[in-house]
Amino acid sequence: MTRDDPRALIRYALVGLTLTVILVWTAYLVRGPLMLIYVSALLAIGLAPLVAVVERQRLIPRRRLPRWAAILIIYLLFLIVLVSFGRLVIGGLVTQSRELWAALPRMVQEWQQWFIERGLLTRELSLREAIEQSPVGGFDAVDTIVSAVWGFIGGLFGLVTILILAFYLLLDAEKLVQAFVRMFPRAERPRVERACRQISGKVSAWLGGQLLLAAIIGCSAAFGLFLIGVPYFYVLALIAGIGEMIPIVGPLLAALPAIAVAFTTSPALAIAVAAFFFVQQQVENHVLVPKVMERQVGINAAGVITALLIGGTLLGVVGAILAVPPAAILRVVFEELFPEAATD
Repeated sequence: MTRDDPRALIRYALVGLTLTVILVWTAYLVRGPLMLIYVSALLAIGLAPLVAVVERQRLIPRRRLPRWAAILIIYLLFLIVLVSFGRLVIGGLVTQSRELWAALPRMVQEWQQWFIERGLLTRELSLREAIEQSPVGGFDAVDTIVSAVWGFIGGLFGLVTILILAFYLLLDAEKLVQAFVRMFPRAERPRVERACRQISGKVSAWLGGQLLLAAIIGCSAAFGLFLIGVPYFYVLALIAGIGEMIPIVGPLLAALPAIAVAFTTSPALAIAVAAFFFVQQQVENHVLVPKVMERQVGINAAGVITALLIGGTLLGVVGAILAVPPAAILRVVFEELFPEAATD
């Protein structure tokens, strides 16, 4: 019986379908570890050009710096930057966070009074009543707190895992790339190796662009909210910087706390804060993102939006955050496979 036999083709198709279903189901069951591996790979690819630059520096006479030492130096530099930034803002951030937490009941009361005056709320609710009437009231609230604490611990564990795995991926990056290149015919290996270098450059540009955009938005938000006179501007600016990492909805959600805090002072201040964030987002969308993302990563606005929609639908916020690098990788692959179409 040969492959041309209909029964053999049906058998091969059924076996292939069965293996595909098993692989897809297995990938779904281990989607958590696969996500950690994916993020670690993105971090390793993004840091690879920087590691290569540090590795070429002859800090030791007549010897190149070992690769593991170059990776540790980059990790140490990032840690120094974070600690230095923390020393500058952590004092004010902690103080303003405590003040905001202490003033939160008063703010909630003022919001409720505003709603009552306009007939949107019948009576003022105490904090306990609000908790009891919320979807997570009673024992569910305890479960929610425990889940939040457990999620925080899991997040820290995941971060450590990502850093360690990215370290080993960077350490064996050349061997992994060479092993991947050898899977292709000898005539195609130069193209594959060139595509790998381009992918590394684009992912590195995306990672640097994300951090740069978050820093610009956070610093500009702190400066603008301070000039406007909004209290707790340190905390609100930090929220704005973190929200910038979440595409599309992140900046909008990050602006809501600042508007709510400003509203407790005066409606006019809330309008001023909303106008500030609107102007900031317009500058970001029409100036910062095109210059930082489109020119470095090489994906136009339509491609970015499409990637965000697909990533957000598949994996929610995390998928939206990590959607641009796969789009950049697909663009590089398309340009290598169809150079004439990509040029046109």
